[in-house]
Amino acid sequence: MSHPQSYSGPAFLSYGFRPFFMAACLFAVVIIPLWMLIWTGGLTLQSVLMPVDWHSHEMIFGYGSAVIAGFLFTAVPNWTGGMPTRGRPLCAMLMLWLAGRLAVFGAVPLPWGIVVSIDSAFLLVLAVLVAREIISGKNWRNLMVLVPVSLLGLSNLFFFVESALVGQAVVSRRLGLGLVIFLVLLIGGRIIPSFTRNWLNQKGDRHLPKPFGKFDQLSLLATLPALVVWVIWPQTLSAAVLMCLAALLQTVRLARWRGLSTLRNPVLAMLHIAFLFAPVGMLANAAAAIGSLDASAGLHIWGIGAIGGMTVAVMMRATMGHTGRALVSGPVLNLAFIGLIPALLGRLFPHVEFPGGVTGLDLAALFWTLSFALLCWKLVPWLAMQRQDRKRPTPLRSR
Repeated sequence: MSHPQSYSGPAFLSYGFRPFFMAACLFAVVIIPLWMLIWTGGLTLQSVLMPVDWHSHEMIFGYGSAVIAGFLFTAVPNWTGGMPTRGRPLCAMLMLWLAGRLAVFGAVPLPWGIVVSIDSAFLLVLAVLVAREIISGKNWRNLMVLVPVSLLGLSNLFFFVESALVGQAVVSRRLGLGLVIFLVLLIGGRIIPSFTRNWLNQKGDRHLPKPFGKFDQLSLLATLPALVVWVIWPQTLSAAVLMCLAALLQTVRLARWRGLSTLRNPVLAMLHIAFLFAPVGMLANAAAAIGSLDASAGLHIWGIGAIGGMTVAVMMRATMGHTGRALVSGPVLNLAFIGLIPALLGRLFPHVEFPGGVTGLDLAALFWTLSFALLCWKLVPWLAMQRQDRKRPTPLRSR
């Protein structure tokens, strides 16, 4: 639901997806080249976190939290029928997110406790704001989304504590990643069949995707122990077995949504493809649990393929729908999504050398950055400008 007559401030602050999707896209363009400079010794990091922890933290709790905030600030008003967070409160949240990025990077030397307080506040305040809106709108069925968001805020806090006490936030890294993957499974599992159903209905196709139901609930419940065991005991047979079971259930889920029929509609197909990387990552983590694969493989299949792919696809669709544009991606946005595939392959084979001394890791960084540069090229102007028309936007509903 939109409220076009109730706001007269800057378009940039009229809806939560605008500032936070823009921030996420721009951040994604900058963060990997910055990380490569740090990794190769070209830049010294002044963070309270070790370099590898800083990289993981900023991808999960920096980029990830911006996209989650943009989605929730836009979806919750659609769920509840209430007024969206906009104007000064939305600007304050954006400044809090940005302050966290600068504090964790060490742009200004600050005590450990101040850095932790600034950065941890964002997700916790977000959870409070979302809870207030859902409760005031009596939209009880969507309270479920608060659990992983609140836990993500707590895992951000644990990340700093573990890093300070142990030297590396290894467990918190898996916890944060696992929670974001669960959000992909939860929210993706609601919007993908819904969007696909709507499109097939418009085409007159009566063979429709299965709506969110008991099998989806069972699949999510079965995935929870798999993620918990993987976070705590990643290199165990139990983790491998539970991950394989979860991968099977999530693959069956995806197969029920008629993904092959969406190949003519890239904006929809992207969502199905991105979701597929979630069970693929589970299988990679299962293989790593029994020593058959490097542990980083599953992490990056999830991080680049599932989370990167899903967030890119959602940001595209939400931006086009809520700015009055047709849901047609076009060649530039198609390339932005496709570029994540070689980025992932390069990261899976980081030490492979190509002519000129270019490695797989170099190509991963290049393609990730190019993908988000293309995304910025198209989305940033749309996010900054007024709607093209007065049609009701395509809502980010969770059915």
